[in-house]
Amino acid sequence: MQKKFVAAFDFDGTLTKRDTFIPFALFVVGPWRWLIGLIKLIPSTALFLLRKTSRQQLKEKTITLFLGGMPYAQLEQLGEEFAQEIIPKLLKKRALEQIAWHQKEGHLVVLVSASPEVYLDAWAKLMNVPHVCCSRLEINSEGRVTGRLMGNNCRGKEKVQQLQDLLGKEKTYELYAYGDSPGDRELLDFADHSFYRKI
Repeated sequence: MQKKFVAAFDFDGTLTKRDTFIPFALFVVGPWRWLIGLIKLIPSTALFLLRKTSRQQLKEKTITLFLGGMPYAQLEQLGEEFAQEIIPKLLKKRALEQIAWHQKEGHLVVLVSASPEVYLDAWAKLMNVPHVCCSRLEINSEGRVTGRLMGNNCRGKEKVQQLQDLLGKEKTYELYAYGDSPGDRELLDFADHSFYRKI
């Protein structure tokens, strides 16, 4: 039986030069609403820095301000456009080369990110990356974004959890993992080959 190899890549800061959600929000709502949203986030950000609120609560507040109430179908379309037009400008050349190397070797490539699926799924499809483990937006019965996440923010131990949900609890594969932040620590610890800020 041939041994299976998996390469798990964080997205923001690992494959890209910077965070991608705020640029996505700008792409979706335009400069004025984006600026107003950033100003409105100041109190919530301060509470988070003071450890009075959780990272997930801050993230859901951010999603609510910029995307809350939007039809999900419209957001999906914007996500596809963002993946095609904006994300390529934010990518690291070396990171793309590393993905291509794993693909050439026949390894299963997985994106594991705290960013939302609404543009990650589209970008992964463009890159022939078959699986995305990420934070996912909650949609109400009318097909609109509620501002909350479905389940947990895909960070820390949630990254390992989602990877195990995808591949199975028993580790029957050799794992390469790439990350750049404390939110990737558990994933990197879980891997057989860890690369912290190496691409």
